[in-house]
Amino acid sequence: MGLDKKSAKTGSTGYIENILMENFTAKLAVIEQDSEAIILLHGLARTHCSMAKAGRLLAQYGYKIVNAGYPSRKFKVQALALECIRQAVKECEPERIGKIHFLTHSLGGILIRYYLSVESIDKLGRVVMLAPPNRGSEIVDRLGDWKVFYWLNGPAGLQLGTDSNSLPNRLGPVNFQTGIIAGSKTFNPLLSLLFPDSNDGKVSVSRAQIEGMQDFIVLPYSHTFIMQRVLAIHQALHFIQHGYFAGRCSDRKIQS
Repeated sequence: MGLDKKSAKTGSTGYIENILMENFTAKLAVIEQDSEAIILLHGLARTHCSMAKAGRLLAQYGYKIVNAGYPSRKFKVQALALECIRQAVKECEPERIGKIHFLTHSLGGILIRYYLSVESIDKLGRVVMLAPPNRGSEIVDRLGDWKVFYWLNGPAGLQLGTDSNSLPNRLGPVNFQTGIIAGSKTFNPLLSLLFPDSNDGKVSVSRAQIEGMQDFIVLPYSHTFIMQRVLAIHQALHFIQHGYFAGRCSDRKIQS
């Protein structure tokens, strides 16, 4: 099983990574070069550089990597999603690419959810979201009225509240193959006081989840760095290749 809240607090992170990766990296296959693509979508107030480590690791398995950048602080989710993802998908049009997968961090997960609510992707494969505010974040509820919040996060940040009218909650359940990895570690105990339950400093474990998701695990990482943790990247690839996270539901039938 994936790490639960209790196991996430025990042992060193490096030790946990080594033990778990030894158990499942052998199940990760190198595919025919560029026969499938993975589009990377970074989070709010970040750049494509934050996903570079994931891109390098995933490319070693034969995937074409499209590390898409977008001005996350300048526009609302709708405009960001349409402009960024349309362009990224165009880069995956060659016939040799049979499937297009997504690995997203934070706001990137909301972008792909919005995009697929208004557009389709013919060769869509699987989607893995790292620390997505799928049902909003309490930080926006508490701090969204502060001028400095808007300055740091822009209009897209203000769309990520937890009320029923917020964009993530209006998007509804996902209807595509989705795996979610939430974090349970924070470097900012003050921000964590804004949450009623386990969180990564920006998004609670419970609000990362969404109806319709195919699998879900919690890893002991913070929101800021989860996309750069090797275990999280390997788990994302395991879901992309198998439809479930390593150590979970391996005996059930998975839609291919």
